[in-house]
Amino acid sequence: MFYSRLFAAFGLATALTVAAAAPAAAQAAMGKQIREACQADYKALCNGIQPGGGRVLKCLQEHQDQVSKECLSALEQAKAARSGAQ
Repeated sequence: MFYSRLFAAFGLATALTVAAAAPAAAQAAMGKQIREACQADYKALCNGIQPGGGRVLKCLQEHQDQVSKECLSALEQAKAARSGAQ
């Protein structure tokens, strides 16, 4: 009885850990996709912006009429993913 409760608790803890890690991994992958797609746009349009706190993303969004198609697509995918997660 004790061991079955112990294994059940361990299984629940493992499931919660995996469930919590999945969104973080997806968010990291999305960030990498944006960095790769928007690197040239960042250098051209937002070079003086200090990274962190969403400042670079905000700058790219403010210049969305000037960014490359690849960057715009990555930004739109990230926005859709955030909207779907909420």
